Amino acid sequence: MKRLTAVVYAAMSLCLAQSGQRAHGQAAPTAAGTLGTQTPSAVSAQQAANTPKNANALTWEHVKLRFEANNPQLKADQLSVDEYQAMEITAHLRPNPQFAGSADGLQLTPNHGVWTPLSGVQEQANVSYLHERQHKRELRTEAAKDTTLVNKDLHDNLIRTLEFTLRSAFVQTLQAKAVLKLAQDDLEYYDKIIGISRERFKAGDIAQVDLDRIELQRVQYESELQTAMVNLRTSKIQLIQLLNERTPVEQFDVDGQFDFSADVKDLEQIRQMAIDSRADLKAAIDQIEQSKAAHKLAWANGSTDPTFAAWWTYDGSYNNPNAENALGLSVTIPLRVFDRNQGEKKRTAIDIDKSQQLTEQARAQVFSDVDTAYAQVSSNVTLLKPYKDKYVQQATRVRDTVTFAYQHGGASLTDFLTAQSDYRTVQLAYLQLIGTYLTAASQLNEAVGREVIP
Repeated sequence: MKRLTAVVYAAMSLCLAQSGQRAHGQAAPTAAGTLGTQTPSAVSAQQAANTPKNANALTWEHVKLRFEANNPQLKADQLSVDEYQAMEITAHLRPNPQFAGSADGLQLTPNHGVWTPLSGVQEQANVSYLHERQHKRELRTEAAKDTTLVNKDLHDNLIRTLEFTLRSAFVQTLQAKAVLKLAQDDLEYYDKIIGISRERFKAGDIAQVDLDRIELQRVQYESELQTAMVNLRTSKIQLIQLLNERTPVEQFDVDGQFDFSADVKDLEQIRQMAIDSRADLKAAIDQIEQSKAAHKLAWANGSTDPTFAAWWTYDGSYNNPNAENALGLSVTIPLRVFDRNQGEKKRTAIDIDKSQQLTEQARAQVFSDVDTAYAQVSSNVTLLKPYKDKYVQQATRVRDTVTFAYQHGGASLTDFLTAQSDYRTVQLAYLQLIGTYLTAASQLNEAVGREVIP
């Protein structure tokens, strides 16, 4: 009870001292007297993350442009789309005509002593051409173009998913920068506490064991600092890999707003934007058209294609002894009695139904993705508002008040260390929540297929 009274008295003394100095136009002293500004470390860390130290720091737009220009996976997938475009040329080609030359009637051995090998040779030149009916070439071209369109949509969908990975790495880098600044500020603040505690020990105000406990606590701050440095370096390496950059990690930096916005568009509006924008849904819809084109082509392939042929014969053995040069014509028509492409007709008909079902599944997936991401963003905004408006400042006041009370004998060492731990927990949680919000915003952008939250 006495300790609680002393803490309250210390807090009241601190408030009266601050209000008295503000009334005289003087700056209010800090809670510890020599511990510097009371600005919450999370706020200063957030500001540091928003202010790049490197003049060549990349913004999100710069990162996205470099990613689209340099990422090997995207470039390889674009080449696949180019391959499908080249296949359109093949689909539109007509069948080549066929040419055949022959010579018949060459005498191999003498007969009754007479050997005239070339006198009875019959020469023939043959040209044939397969005529495609039922617009097969046009239908092949249509099916090939639809296939290309589907793969373009899938390429856009790959960009959508990879940009989410890229944005997550970008956010992680901004968060790692903020957490590193927080760890540095906390260590700097705690070093000042250690310095004051050593002076108090020399003056006989605290025991050796209390000083040792305070100094041992520094290990936790050092550990957090090293962890933050490693996390920042790891985040940068991941981002550099996605960009296919060769910039040294020490010279690589990013610049972006590490903050949240409470303004979120209406869910129904976002759903409609997703239906209009999602590349995978477009691919599913275009796949229906491709299946229909393939079905029409299957029916066309079940029709009969005649082969027209013409040939010239020299010195043939005909009933007309004067027909030294003769012309022959023929038409070959396959009799499709058994094989009329029945299997492919049925398969492509089934494929249309399959594509329609997959489209419905894709549409349901869009709604699921949007609703899930929207709920996550809304939840993070709900948590962040009290942190920004209350908890961050409140944790700073509690830490400074307990520190002031401890230095004046009004609080125990346990109370002091607990207040320091609670302060760091709240500040770190605030930065982590901002990072979670930005990641959720990126997930919502991915779910919609376009940027709805910058």
